[in-house]
Amino acid sequence: MIVGYARVSTDEQKLDLQLQALKAAGCELILSDQGESGAQFERAGLGATLVQLGAGDTLVVWRLDRLGRSLSALVGLLEQLGRRGIAFRSLTESIDTGSSGGRLMFHM
Repeated sequence: MIVGYARVSTDEQKLDLQLQALKAAGCELILSDQGESGAQFERAGLGATLVQLGAGDTLVVWRLDRLGRSLSALVGLLEQLGRRGIAFRSLTESIDTGSSGGRLMFHM
């Protein structure tokens, strides 16, 4: 399953652009957080997204910073996903950990 996650930092911002891109990328399920800072990884929508994912699934975000702003926390989360057999894709940065080249690009 391909699961999308979208986030905006304020209630005034719109999710529309991210949702359109995630649908176009083939996401079967899209969860989101509205008005949530990327500095925290304890977000209801992100938590629900991570629960939905299983081995063989792919988590897709529009841009890497929609997942979070802390590089070390992002690396930790992607390592956790990898241990669970879950691939990660960022549309804007063209990162896809479903391939060895994509994993290398993320770590660079």
